[in-house]
Amino acid sequence: MSVVRIDDILSVRALAALILCAICTYCSDAAAQFTNPLGSGSRAMTPEKKKTARDFYRENGPILNLQNAPRIGEVRIVGNETYSDGQVRSYITTRPDRSFDPELIQSDVRRLMSSGMFHDVRTYNQQSNRGLIVTFEVFERPTIQSVKFLGNKTIKDRVLAKECGLKVGESLNLYSIKEARRKIEQLYRTKGFPGARVEIRKGDHPQDREIVFVINEAQLQRILDTQFEGNKFVSDSRLKTKIESKRGYLWFIKGRFDHAKLEADVEKLTDYYRRFGYFRARISRELSVSPSGKWVTVTFVIDEGPRYQVRNVDFIGTTKFEHADLTDRLQLKKGDHFQRAALAKDVATIKEFYGRYGYVFSNVNAEPRFLEEPGQLDLLYNVEEGQVARVRNINVHIAGDHPHTRQSVVLTRAGIQPGDIIDSQKIRNFERRMKASQVFENNPALGIAPRVVIRPVDEPGRQ
Repeated sequence: MSVVRIDDILSVRALAALILCAICTYCSDAAAQFTNPLGSGSRAMTPEKKKTARDFYRENGPILNLQNAPRIGEVRIVGNETYSDGQVRSYITTRPDRSFDPELIQSDVRRLMSSGMFHDVRTYNQQSNRGLIVTFEVFERPTIQSVKFLGNKTIKDRVLAKECGLKVGESLNLYSIKEARRKIEQLYRTKGFPGARVEIRKGDHPQDREIVFVINEAQLQRILDTQFEGNKFVSDSRLKTKIESKRGYLWFIKGRFDHAKLEADVEKLTDYYRRFGYFRARISRELSVSPSGKWVTVTFVIDEGPRYQVRNVDFIGTTKFEHADLTDRLQLKKGDHFQRAALAKDVATIKEFYGRYGYVFSNVNAEPRFLEEPGQLDLLYNVEEGQVARVRNINVHIAGDHPHTRQSVVLTRAGIQPGDIIDSQKIRNFERRMKASQVFENNPALGIAPRVVIRPVDEPGRQ
């Protein structure tokens, strides 16, 4: 076994410190042989005098101990024209009279790049009699001097400027300009100009300072008529109430054609059919444009498919009640056509039934299971019964600027008291009595109404 003495370790450290001091002395002697060709704020640097952080590593090795690192004598900013030295320095933490730290300099570079003011930042190190000179050379992004729109007749400049989001004085960013063009085209489509096209005349080159959009509005299109094909379950007039792509009043008031609304209408009609058990319904659309290009006839082609029926109803997790007690209270029964609204009511009914017997925190989830045979499904209700809940405390909170109603006014209308099993029906009756008492403000339209909230004992924030 080899033994390393502490004296040997100290000797190694002393030798390393001596080597580092020798390197620093050599660099200082070498720097004393020439005068610094760069003045403060100068843009150009002599190629042979530039030393990047990589050069410093190559010559001096990594700095493991900042106490022995060379001191920074000066921090220079070059290349900035639009932004002042102070604006640039606000993003960097490298300062004179501090130890040279390459990681800190790289962090400064990242902050300068993330500011959005520059498309490139480079750093150079140079020895001098005063210490190490650290130079940040910045390459500014061009700034927007003006934004112009040509060819727009229907939409005003101020509306387009607000929509595109480009502002004078901001950095010119190619992505932002392309995104602005897309937003303008989308705005025209929502206004009934599906053929509108926008060209970037100026602004997509690094040397540009002015942004010019040339707009070809094309033809305004309105919906002449909306038709349906293949629908048997529901009438045309009923389907028209579910969509937005329809002709306007007297054909010229509203009724502008919009591709985005048309695609949304396809989704709305598909969802409408699925509410009633048409889970395989498929809807497409066809467009017919008049010779003048001003009018569009929209036709929704509907393949309804089979309407699904309930083959069987079953429950999981029910131990307190017989399945028949629950099934008798359901709207959707075996052999019925599926309806989403009826299913939602049945879930609420089961939860309410459990709540009548104190299981107010029960949870019910309905899961339609599709069978291999088209048009058939099973309904499975997964019930988490929980435990019977009793009233522990009845806390009364009366809101208002100057509440003067006594808590006893509320408690006398409760119909329940501590120790009772919580009955969801009694809770609803209690809430109705509070609303009908005319003691408290009751305006459901504004979300103001007396209400009773049941909280479990271990819920955070319980009063």
